[in-house]
Amino acid sequence: MHPPAPAADRPTPHPRPLLELLQIAGPSVATMASYTVMQFVDKLMVSKIGPDPIYVGAQGNGGLAAFVPISIAMGMVTVVNTYVSQNLGAGRARSAPAYAWAGLWLMAIYWVAVMLPFALLLPHIFAWLGHTGEGARLSTRYGQILVVGSILTMSTRAIAQYFYGMHRAWVVMVAGIIANLVNLALAYGLVLGHFGMPALGVAGSGYATVIATGVELAIPMAIFLGARLHREFNTRGQWRLSRERLRDLLRLGWPAGLMFGNEMICWGYFMVGLVGGFGDHHATAGWIAHQYMSLSFMPAVGISFACTALVGRYMGMDRPDLAARRAWLGLSVCLAYMGLCGVLFYVLRVPMVELFLDRGTPPDVAAEIIRLGSTFLIAAACFQAFDAVAMTMSGSLRGAGDTVMPGVVTVILSWGIIVLGGRAVIAWWPDLGSTGPWIAASSYIAVLSLYLLGRFVSGRWRSIRLVGAEAAPQAGAAMATDGMV
Repeated sequence: MHPPAPAADRPTPHPRPLLELLQIAGPSVATMASYTVMQFVDKLMVSKIGPDPIYVGAQGNGGLAAFVPISIAMGMVTVVNTYVSQNLGAGRARSAPAYAWAGLWLMAIYWVAVMLPFALLLPHIFAWLGHTGEGARLSTRYGQILVVGSILTMSTRAIAQYFYGMHRAWVVMVAGIIANLVNLALAYGLVLGHFGMPALGVAGSGYATVIATGVELAIPMAIFLGARLHREFNTRGQWRLSRERLRDLLRLGWPAGLMFGNEMICWGYFMVGLVGGFGDHHATAGWIAHQYMSLSFMPAVGISFACTALVGRYMGMDRPDLAARRAWLGLSVCLAYMGLCGVLFYVLRVPMVELFLDRGTPPDVAAEIIRLGSTFLIAAACFQAFDAVAMTMSGSLRGAGDTVMPGVVTVILSWGIIVLGGRAVIAWWPDLGSTGPWIAASSYIAVLSLYLLGRFVSGRWRSIRLVGAEAAPQAGAAMATDGMV
């Protein structure tokens, strides 16, 4: 470990906390919203292929199947933000690029070892889940496109965490906005056959996403490798694979990867196995509601990343008191945003669902999807505030380096409440139909948020140190103590 930086080299606390939060959270929210808008546009284009709702459901199933292993990787590299921000706070910003490179190396290794074999297994996975026919074929094709192109997606998230940690989130925001414009044009062309492009349907939306993601990666990488950052932080000189930095990411990142990936598995089973098990109309209505949930959830992820960066910076400065204040400020902002989303979900639920229905959809089918989708949006509205708590507290704990127990508890609660609880509701209260699993999912988010809030309030995270001479033993001791809780 490097010795502590001289006090003169350490950044000072920002005099205006709300402005400091917004300077990171604003671009972070815009970035995550842009990613969601990309998915939203793709799904909207796919819904215009024809009146058969199978296309939206197939894209949703294929996208979720692909995103499960991707989310594990993305969860692991979120701790790049933690290490970068803590080094920034400790006055050692020139050490931070090594963690960005370690994240990129980790994603490359993961792509070869996990993602490429997973692409070959996708047809068998859908067959095992009981999906057959045209819907299964479309889901498999779309999912395979995203999986093979995931090296771009995962690398984009890795380099983004560096800029979040350095409090330069605007770089990621600019890249996200440009990528969305590219995706909009390509999706319109490749899905529906405009601009002289072939009409590839559902697969076209996958190609559009992958190409746009390549653009989204190229922009921050160009800045990262550019003359200015290299001069300031030696960004090009730290590209070699560092086993020490890789171990740091894995040591702290595996619980976050487990947390992200496990939630996706459970939510995937929820959407495909529980809600989708009631039929195509239920699956389509569920994916429509899920798309709107993403519009509220992904900006909250941006706020969570901002909390990670701020808490990490002040923990690097050895100021856990300021770290706590920034976490509470982030929670206030996130509660206001997601609370508003909950109100909109309830008030505008019918037109929100109608937006995804083709004009040629038979009236009886449209009425059923609107009824189901509206009910699902009411359920989503009920847990928006709890989700705000869960997201900000999780990001704040991650900024401090407290990842093990939150990850383990998330696994236990998600399987216990979403999966087993969802099955139990279907068995014990069959009259609820596909609404039953949504009730179970809402309960999960509420319980998880209360746990994470309690853990943050307990203050265990205040004693963890990731940078400095005593970082390794203190962090290890904190994790060992967690194991006995």
